[in-house]
Amino acid sequence: MGRAPLTTRVLGLAACATLVGGLSACSNDKVAKNVDLVAGKKAFVKSCGSCHTLAHAGTKGTVGPNLDDAFRESLSEGFGRNTVMGVVREQIDHPARLPKTSPVFMPQKVVTGKTAQDVASYVASVVAVPGKDTGRLASAVPAAGSGKPVAASGGKLEMPADPNGQLAYASKQATAPAGKLQIESKNASSTPHDIVITGNGVNQTGKTVSNGGVSMIDVNLKPGKYTYFCSLPGHRAAGMQGTLTVK
Repeated sequence: MGRAPLTTRVLGLAACATLVGGLSACSNDKVAKNVDLVAGKKAFVKSCGSCHTLAHAGTKGTVGPNLDDAFRESLSEGFGRNTVMGVVREQIDHPARLPKTSPVFMPQKVVTGKTAQDVASYVASVVAVPGKDTGRLASAVPAAGSGKPVAASGGKLEMPADPNGQLAYASKQATAPAGKLQIESKNASSTPHDIVITGNGVNQTGKTVSNGGVSMIDVNLKPGKYTYFCSLPGHRAAGMQGTLTVK
């Protein structure tokens, strides 16, 4: 039985009409001419990371395919990184339903032009590669949810969503005194988020917001442990949650 083509076996992508060349190496330190991998990483995290897992980028999206898993077999069978780049760029330019039976669609024009090429080049350079990004790539995007614990003040707890579009809040830990509390979660990114608080008989959900909107909850909390999380599909599973300790 013949081997299925790369575009059939990888992500269920539409067939590539043209494979985009220009990336000659799989390591981070060899950048193709006119390609900005740092910009590509930033754009991938912001525009694609909420749907796709890519280990080097630190993204854990579960709505779309895990890119490391999707390309690993094909790369091990000898497909080049320039071919991977072409497949990714083709899917960006001409998104298809993934797979045909799925209700989930990749957005049109999620990134365009030079940015699309930077994203495709970055993904191709790191996908299914062991280890972590180095050099400028390592510090291009702050680690999601790595902020210090957030303390409530004046009856308000501000727990913003990650501004870079990653599936995380500013911190995984928060504290507040017992009593009335307003929880506010500003979302500066274009990736929609809400905030939910549960525990000790409490279960309340704020509205879904994006592009600077604020999801708010008013609660009256007893001492104890509570969980806050985003209820949008796949977000909590990807790590968008934390613990609120009320004393």
